Amino acid sequence: MSDVLTQEQRKLNMSHIRAKNTGPEVKLRKLLFAKGFRGYRIHFDLLGKPDIVFTKKKIAIFIDGCFWHKCPVCFQEPETRKEFWMKKIQSNIDRDKKVNEQLKSEGWTIIRIWEHDVRKKPDDAIKKITETLEKTSKK
Repeated sequence: MSDVLTQEQRKLNMSHIRAKNTGPEVKLRKLLFAKGFRGYRIHFDLLGKPDIVFTKKKIAIFIDGCFWHKCPVCFQEPETRKEFWMKKIQSNIDRDKKVNEQLKSEGWTIIRIWEHDVRKKPDDAIKKITETLEKTSKK
């Protein structure tokens, strides 16, 4: 199916996609806060720009968009400008790997959560985070 929007309309839509305070990010933060977790930072100046950071425990949480990071479950290839988008998405994936390696080498624990998991299974996402927080408390 071809794009139903004009090039100008698509460009406007894409320009409104936010990098901070996305729906899944805000939802996850609210759930963490409701569970009693208050010691996290947002928009912390760290390599890769994690969405949520527990600085004392050195835990960086990334909420990866299913399109932008090529989710193995729900990614759909773009219909238009495939070469451009696939190159862009692959560079995101490559950058994610480098960020993970660098932060791990600096002693950080990395948690990556897919956008669809926050939307469809938020309890599983919170469980993943809380289990990691508990593990780091025991060290």
